[in-house]
Amino acid sequence: MAVFSVPNIQVKGISAAVPKQVEDNNEFVLLPEKERGMFINTVGIRYRRVAPENVTASDLCAAAAEKLLDELNWNRAEIKILVFITQTPDYIIPNTASLLQQKLGLSKTCIAFDVNLGCSGYVYGLSVVGSLLQNMPGAKALLLVGDISTATISMRDKSTAPLFSDAGSATALEFSKGHQVHFNLQTDGKEFDSIIIPGGGYRNRFNEKQLAYTEYEKGINRNELHMKLDGVKIFNFGLREIVPNIDNLLSEMKIEKDSVDYFIFHQANLLMLESIRKKLKVAPEKVPYSLYNYGNTSSATIPVTLVSKLNKLLEAGKAKLLLSGFGVGLSWGSAYLETESIVCPEMIEI
Repeated sequence: MAVFSVPNIQVKGISAAVPKQVEDNNEFVLLPEKERGMFINTVGIRYRRVAPENVTASDLCAAAAEKLLDELNWNRAEIKILVFITQTPDYIIPNTASLLQQKLGLSKTCIAFDVNLGCSGYVYGLSVVGSLLQNMPGAKALLLVGDISTATISMRDKSTAPLFSDAGSATALEFSKGHQVHFNLQTDGKEFDSIIIPGGGYRNRFNEKQLAYTEYEKGINRNELHMKLDGVKIFNFGLREIVPNIDNLLSEMKIEKDSVDYFIFHQANLLMLESIRKKLKVAPEKVPYSLYNYGNTSSATIPVTLVSKLNKLLEAGKAKLLLSGFGVGLSWGSAYLETESIVCPEMIEI
């Protein structure tokens, strides 16, 4: 258990961007018509956003950042940190954060680097940016989090294709005395292969054989460059680990669960999330979901939910938020923070 606090940081704004193209799971041909309704009701995903080939995760994050910076009216020379969280970078090398630093017109004095994380990435990213920022009085920072997961899946695989969606986000943070964020971050690599792209890296280097499709069962066809997801393992992992992680954070920081305004979960699977919510004994109105309209956007699901479901409330006043991300790695974590009249524009479509 890694419970800790990062002092002197405050979230000032959150924005998110999605592709314009919408796919409807009610028309997903790999699922028989009767199964489509059951899938939408249990998994909770009806619509998915799919990026065209010329749009990357960094493009979506850049669009979100441009909108946010304009509304904040920040001096870009004061932004000293840019962290990009993704599992779908523009290139193997160089790091995509360097491209974003140039694209957004930030100073050469800005720290910029990538972090390879998925479902837990937003919570982890807040801790990374906050830890740097607390030692830089007067500085501002951007946390850019996003993925184009649809580029990693086989459209002939009914176990992954109807789940994943694309999005990017931008979160603005600044050094601010008297504010803090609390974290509980965890990792367990024993089940690293529960969510994995087996080929194309440097453990299993690319070769032409990895392009060949294998039929694992009816409706599940993919090659070694596509994502493989063990849904049963991930479901059990979520039920086993997420509630203790959240409870331990609240207990260690002496925060009453009833005082939290909203619990924002990684948008993985409605049945899983409802099971977690009930185990936490949290009222439904405190747990907003965005997966029906936006699917599983990997690292971006938490900001996508905040923007699509709570943006007016976040702009209007104070909010006490518990964020929980979990999945690939396996890694998971929660964060508690309080916001006050932050900038949170409507969802951007590009």
